[in-house]
Amino acid sequence: MQKPHCLGLRMRRVITFGTFDLFHYGHLQILKRAREFGEYLIVGVSSDSLNFAKKNRYPIYTQTERRDIIESIKYVNYVFIEESLELKRQYCLQYKVDILVMGDDWRGKFDSLKDICDVIYLPRTPSISTTQLIEKIRI
Repeated sequence: MQKPHCLGLRMRRVITFGTFDLFHYGHLQILKRAREFGEYLIVGVSSDSLNFAKKNRYPIYTQTERRDIIESIKYVNYVFIEESLELKRQYCLQYKVDILVMGDDWRGKFDSLKDICDVIYLPRTPSISTTQLIEKIRI
């Protein structure tokens, strides 16, 4: 059976966003699960300045290092640097996405984008987060 893009049909494009600092199993799972909703996965990696604005700290790894890590994941087709949370609509339109996938800790925050794409909130992988890893390392 031929893939949709071989038949001239447009592939379903999925987008997700994250900081992806101290890459861990939960990050891998959200990328894998997001990709299951389409054939082309686009990932916005939060810029260092955006991360500082959100969390009042810079990531352990630079945005370039984090982008390179995400680009190496087999589920990911394209990676860009996300400069602002307020640009989600622009990014979805720019990349012509069909589906926005986010962790359920963002539930409801991007429902306003449902007029341009489907919005899916996935449960986080239990008992793991970058913040928890940083606290564990500090001990």
